[in-house]
Amino acid sequence: MAARRLPSWIWVGSLTAGAVVAVGALAVQAAEGPRPVAAASDPKPSASASAKPAPSEPASVRVPDGSGSGRRIVYSLSERRVWLVDASDAARRTFTVWPGTVDPDPGSYPVGERAESTTGSDGVEIENIVYFAAKSGVSVAFSSALDGSSPPPPAAGTDTGGIRMKSADSAALWKFGTTGTTVTVVE
Repeated sequence: MAARRLPSWIWVGSLTAGAVVAVGALAVQAAEGPRPVAAASDPKPSASASAKPAPSEPASVRVPDGSGSGRRIVYSLSERRVWLVDASDAARRTFTVWPGTVDPDPGSYPVGERAESTTGSDGVEIENIVYFAAKSGVSVAFSSALDGSSPPPPAAGTDTGGIRMKSADSAALWKFGTTGTTVTVVE
């Protein structure tokens, strides 16, 4: 009896499936690796054309006093900076942001809704949207532009509640800011 040869599509499919499994295994290993710690200095995002450009140098990279305790996201209006704080009150990551034209009031809010991607009120495709507040009918959320750009200047009289950040920071906040996570807004 002669041996049967397998069609080439079976070989290609098998190799592709094997490669997908290998990449998945590597991704799991990377996710379980060491986590970044807040740096002593964080390079600012590129020049912003928004109404509120990111600051050139933050006043502090320490978690602000009066921002609560435990696992939380802290957002400083005056420093235009976010901290991802773990359960031991240690900042695991901190970075500057580009705020929208509508600031949330100081206080604590739970992360409510999350969306992987949408179009922002400024017409820019955005990702990793983490909603946590609303003010004057405007939803306030963290996000990043899909193309990694800073937000364009808003049209006169346009209210925007998007707090934009660099893509890597947005990915970290998306992973950290699950539904129910506390967001503390401080001056």
